[in-house]
Amino acid sequence: MILLIMALLFIELVSNSWLSIEKFGLRFFYTNIWDPVQQEFGALSSLYGTLISTLIAMIIAVPLSLVIALFLVEMAPPPISKFFGMAIELLAAIPSIIYGMWGLFVFAPLMARYIQPFLQKVSGNFFLFEGPPMGIGMLTAGIILAIMILPFISSVMREVFLMVPSVVKESAVGMGATTWEMVKVMIRYGVQGMIGATFIGLGRAIGETMAVTFVIGNSHVISTSLFAPSNSITATLANEFAEASEPLYLSALIELGLLLFLVTFLIQMISQLWLKRIQKTMGVQ
Repeated sequence: MILLIMALLFIELVSNSWLSIEKFGLRFFYTNIWDPVQQEFGALSSLYGTLISTLIAMIIAVPLSLVIALFLVEMAPPPISKFFGMAIELLAAIPSIIYGMWGLFVFAPLMARYIQPFLQKVSGNFFLFEGPPMGIGMLTAGIILAIMILPFISSVMREVFLMVPSVVKESAVGMGATTWEMVKVMIRYGVQGMIGATFIGLGRAIGETMAVTFVIGNSHVISTSLFAPSNSITATLANEFAEASEPLYLSALIELGLLLFLVTFLIQMISQLWLKRIQKTMGVQ
């Protein structure tokens, strides 16, 4: 039944985006023109903003999630581990629009006033940190995304480390391993599960809409500076779908939706298959 629904969704998206597919072809994916007046559309700026903001989020969230998971499993006393474990799970339940509003009204002003000027000062106006410190932009969007996906990745990593057999840890300690050496053994044992957790976070980050729409800047431009405003596939759909009156304009937006559908479906499928493989390897039904 689920596969049937997915197939029907795919067919519907393809049929409604066919006008754009027929006119622009592959050019749709590598041109940076988004002009509803002239009826010229290219998805490159949205793809670029999605890629950069997601990459920033993963660079921040994955190492932090690993540290949090190891702390909760191996270092924290049971009451503290239980408390923070519940707190992390509650973070995952916060609606994305709340993260977006907090990012726009609280975090973006802090970025503009303190963080972005500091980065420009210490980097000597490195090309990644050029431009006026406006607060919103790809870096801010990436950080907000990192905060959002952190609970998902850390929770899965925590479960992976909990599935490491006690005999593995006891054997490492019995051979004279220090705490950090035992942690290295756990990481090696659970590396495949950690990759699965990363895929789950990646799919969540790519598909996020409202939080990114609030803070990315919503501008169809491509810039090397992380401070520059940009756009994402989801933000473009959220901002422009209601005003798309021309058939070609609507079709181009639906083609963006088709692209997002295929990417997120592929990532989620890989992550689920990977996690099932890990559970089978570790003897978990």
